Amino acid sequence: MMAAMNPSSITLFGIPNCDTVKKARAWLAAQGLEHQFFDFKKQGVPEKELELWLKALGWEPLVNTRGTTWRKLDEATRAAVVDGASARALMLAQPSVIKRPVAQWLDGSVTVGFDEAAWQSRVA
Repeated sequence: MMAAMNPSSITLFGIPNCDTVKKARAWLAAQGLEHQFFDFKKQGVPEKELELWLKALGWEPLVNTRGTTWRKLDEATRAAVVDGASARALMLAQPSVIKRPVAQWLDGSVTVGFDEAAWQSRVA
């Protein structure tokens, strides 16, 4: 069962051993910003949030086509990812294919990946 997301703190979604997620979590801590971490490798991809991400960002930025998980997929599976519905199905089945981290900010907006300058402008 998924814990409820706390709208009064930043929620970071990802996998704890991902280097980019580690950098993002360290940066949030260094800024003194409270955040929740949701490990979608252990807890699964929260479908409600995935719908929000797809609406906010579209499917293309969320599917990490440069990552190991994508490269290990067979060609037919990769070729079948052509729209939001097919990408959604893949992300639910293979959470590691999601680009990380996904951040839900206090204002309700969503970003994917870690860009220190962009994040700094959000919290300044």
